[in-house]
Amino acid sequence: MTARPANAHQARLLRLLRDGGPNSRAQLGDQVDLSRSKLAVEVDRLLETELVVADGLAASRGGRRSHNIRLAPALRFLGVDIGATSIDVAVTNAELEVLGHVNHPMDVREGPVAVFEQVLAMAAKLKASGLADGYDGAGIGVPGPVRFPEGVPVAPPIMPGWDGFPVREALSQDLGCPVMVDNDVNLMAMGEQHAGVARSVNDFLCVKIGTGIGCGIVVGGEVYRGTTGSAGDIGHIRVEPDGRACVCGNRGCLEAHFSGAALARDAEDAARTGRSAELAARLEASGKLTAADVAVAAAAGDPTALYLIREGGNRVGQVIAGLVSFFNPGLVVIGGGVTGLGHTLLASVRTQVYRQSLPLATGNLPIVLGELGPTAGVTGAARLISDHLFSPA
Repeated sequence: MTARPANAHQARLLRLLRDGGPNSRAQLGDQVDLSRSKLAVEVDRLLETELVVADGLAASRGGRRSHNIRLAPALRFLGVDIGATSIDVAVTNAELEVLGHVNHPMDVREGPVAVFEQVLAMAAKLKASGLADGYDGAGIGVPGPVRFPEGVPVAPPIMPGWDGFPVREALSQDLGCPVMVDNDVNLMAMGEQHAGVARSVNDFLCVKIGTGIGCGIVVGGEVYRGTTGSAGDIGHIRVEPDGRACVCGNRGCLEAHFSGAALARDAEDAARTGRSAELAARLEASGKLTAADVAVAAAAGDPTALYLIREGGNRVGQVIAGLVSFFNPGLVVIGGGVTGLGHTLLASVRTQVYRQSLPLATGNLPIVLGELGPTAGVTGAARLISDHLFSPA
């Protein structure tokens, strides 16, 4: 993809076609503040760039039938969601429909060189499957703060060796296309906003509970990143004054007391000290426990597993309650790997938020699980790069 929209009107039309699919000139005219003649000029110029193509005749609205317009069907975006323990890579079309998706376990602590070798191998695998001849752009999510204008991670607590690594520059050279980089939870929020549970909400919080905990903040339909890219780092809000040591160097952080890693550690402790026969049996069988093991034990009625989930949900709810009172969002979305704990976790979070926040802020506040699961991040990554490419050069 070499062409870019020449002005804000063309950018608006491209995003309407991305988000709404093929549309007629007449219907597009209903959504933009342009005269019919000016709209025709801008659409014709987009057709010349081959970013959009004609797509047959639209349904009649009386009089001469209008032609449908759609984004070029050959456009392909690469979405990459790098988590603490795995990588998801997907290829989408211009409307951000996921055409192919692969996952591979990978420890982010192995460093950027090893991780990006794996990302490139996964991107090549998707290309070899016939889903893409090449990539017109790529969006990358990483599990730590990002200096957004430069696409560079900044002092990420769980990513040793990544501080200041030129992610955008390095991958752009390797992939041969434009690249944008953001924090992974921001991309999860963008994915849920584009195709998930937050489609009709302009102000919401998206909390990701995985190996760590983060929060995407969407204000007026746009992700809020803060001055230095660290907005939403709620995993390092203190919940216990003299609590556990955290990887960030402080004590008592939410992430140290409840996250995928903390839950696995507490579950193994419960198994070894004889507080849960169910968890002890699973530990003996596999040699380690994960949040998924706790979910299975809880589903079997294990009281210790249920207690661990509820206590964790209470702590998360305690933090979210403060955020709700401060921000007054229209929706709270809970996502990430630990959401496999399901409605036991969700019920605890809701209880704390509804109990602690003011009724004016919670009276009509849905707190729900995300809809997209592992495709939220890669969809958001594709949305990120398309937002960039569908902006005036």
